[in-house]
Amino acid sequence: MEILMSIVVGILFTSAVYLMLSKSLLRVIIGTALLSHGAHLLLLTMSGLKRGDAPVLMDGVTSYADPLPQALVLTAIVISFGVTAFFLVLAYRAYQELGTDNMEEMKGNESND
Repeated sequence: MEILMSIVVGILFTSAVYLMLSKSLLRVIIGTALLSHGAHLLLLTMSGLKRGDAPVLMDGVTSYADPLPQALVLTAIVISFGVTAFFLVLAYRAYQELGTDNMEEMKGNESND
């Protein structure tokens, strides 16, 4: 199972880097979202899938699941959602102002630095 998840992480990272190297601002934003999803899956894969009881320590409980990787990924999902929403609003505002989402056309020239 970990090998399959590692392959999916590699595919997500590869497609994210490809999209982030594009000239379109929307593709760059989608690439950053894919990169964050790949990082989330990587954290879960590297922590290992542990099976056991709920992480409540009581007398007689010998096997329990580690809640730390899940908590880290949940926090990272919330942060990446906020960053993606900010990027989308920023891209929309840039498109309203400049009329394009092409990164090459967004560059300033000598008179407009």
